[in-house]
Amino acid sequence: MTAGSLKFGTSGLRGLVTDLQGEAARRYTAAFLAHLAETGATGSGRVYIGRDMRPSSPAIVADCAAAIAAAGLEPVDCGVLPTPALALHAMAGKGAAIMVTGSHIPADRNGLKFYLPTGEIGKADEAGITAALAGAKATEGEGRAQDESQAAAQRYFERYAGLLPAEALAGWRVGVFEHSTVARAVLADVLAAFGAEVVPLGRVEGFVAVDTEAFNDAVFAPLAGWVRERGLDAIVSADGDGDRPLVMDGQGQFVRGDVLGLLTARFLGADAVVTPVTSNSAIERTGYFDEVRRTRVGSPFVIAGMEEALAAGARRVVGFEANGGTLLGSDVAVEGASLPALPTRDAVLPILAVLALSSAEGVSVADLVAALPVRPALSDRLEHVAQERTAMLLRRLREEPGFADGFFAEQGRIERVSEIDGLQFILASGDMVHYRPSGNAPEMRCYVEGTTPGRAAELLAWGLKVAEAAVRS
Repeated sequence: MTAGSLKFGTSGLRGLVTDLQGEAARRYTAAFLAHLAETGATGSGRVYIGRDMRPSSPAIVADCAAAIAAAGLEPVDCGVLPTPALALHAMAGKGAAIMVTGSHIPADRNGLKFYLPTGEIGKADEAGITAALAGAKATEGEGRAQDESQAAAQRYFERYAGLLPAEALAGWRVGVFEHSTVARAVLADVLAAFGAEVVPLGRVEGFVAVDTEAFNDAVFAPLAGWVRERGLDAIVSADGDGDRPLVMDGQGQFVRGDVLGLLTARFLGADAVVTPVTSNSAIERTGYFDEVRRTRVGSPFVIAGMEEALAAGARRVVGFEANGGTLLGSDVAVEGASLPALPTRDAVLPILAVLALSSAEGVSVADLVAALPVRPALSDRLEHVAQERTAMLLRRLREEPGFADGFFAEQGRIERVSEIDGLQFILASGDMVHYRPSGNAPEMRCYVEGTTPGRAAELLAWGLKVAEAAVRS
């Protein structure tokens, strides 16, 4: 049997801690290892484990280690570190990996992100793990894990330590919003290595859930004040497991994740970009890239799109999600520095890329963003909405005659609809409203683009209000 709340979402397995810790964590780990054996992807026989700062994560790491040892493989403890750092270290050691993290969702939930020796698993692997779960047993005992936490952290730092000239960020004063992100140490170290003055802000010793897409959350309320009070050029941060970036410019405005991804792809000289349908429509309008591929939301879909782009002949392939998590699909060279492919979401790369572009061009982050043909876009979510309720609303909007026209009557005529992921409505005015269920939590996501910032804010408020009335009625 499997616990009811556990399921694969946009990136990994997620569910309530009470459902995951103990038997379920051991069984899912055993199922993952059985899938590796079935597909011949066991690699070196070492399985690397990392974790975020949630109170439940150490116990779940112990469950994973026990299941790894019981399978006759070697568990390796990489400690508290960003998810991309774990992936990088495991790939270097030609081993599989498991990251214990709930990412940005509340602390009463946690999850497992699985990695093959070649990188992040795909949807076919998720199906294989689920199929193997029926025969997986929750083993007893413990697994003694070798500690490679320092080596893993150092490898990740060194990945970026030579990316820019030594004084590329000299004169910059950058705040690092530390909260409980596992990326706080590496962000400070890397920025300082390039000459920036780093100002630590908002450290939390426990755990706080930070969603880098939900700019209106109370946790972000102090940031604009810090920019003014401390005379900062920017504030940077990441989510709980360090694979989603956060950037606030020197004017106290957040930079959307898809804009960070767009600028990163430009910085890396990408010829092909792969990104979900939720990312800003400006990506195509810039003309920076030979090809833009749109996908469903979730890193497995972006990875699949990057593989398709490479197979079609693209040479420099960059993927990113609307949350800014950036995936490098091919090796690239930046000012003579080699940056190997890392096809999993990363927060440090887009932060460095945007600051480096601003510095090299002698403009602020705000001016760098203002030069893009970006339509004002916002996103937020309705919390505690069962996915069945979201599905019901989407079904009515898609199938019930006249319902969508009536639903959007206040906003104007619907010109076209995209069904790549959820439902995206493009109105005759050019405004856009997009609804989709979260793949990681019981939430309904709403994304909008408007002709002006005020219009986008108005549209988001309206979109959340009418959706809430529909799903909670």
